[in-house]
Amino acid sequence: MADRITANLPSRDFKATAAFYARLGFAEVFRGTGWMILRRGPLELEFFPHADLDPAQSAFSACIRLDDIEGLLQEWRGLGLSVDPKAIPRLTGIFRPSEAPRMFALIDLDGSLLRCIDNGD
Repeated sequence: MADRITANLPSRDFKATAAFYARLGFAEVFRGTGWMILRRGPLELEFFPHADLDPAQSAFSACIRLDDIEGLLQEWRGLGLSVDPKAIPRLTGIFRPSEAPRMFALIDLDGSLLRCIDNGD
């Protein structure tokens, strides 16, 4: 199964969001006043403006399905993101919730949760 993502996430500031995701390997492919699209190979994230969002209260999320979650986690760990469970942004290690596939999670600077899920599990 190919890597893929489905996402429509909030951004308090398109410039800050684009800079954060650029560190994660995403390039900006479109930006207008009401929409921004970032891409990393086949993975695409779309953002809409949400200036009054409280990152600590955000319930927005997306799933990234990958063939190599270990490789992506290793790459993103090299960026020095916090692993503190209360920090925003932050990165977890690999875990397996009950009967779900193996995954790790990234919380972005706006509090959105990206579940990075193993395709082969």
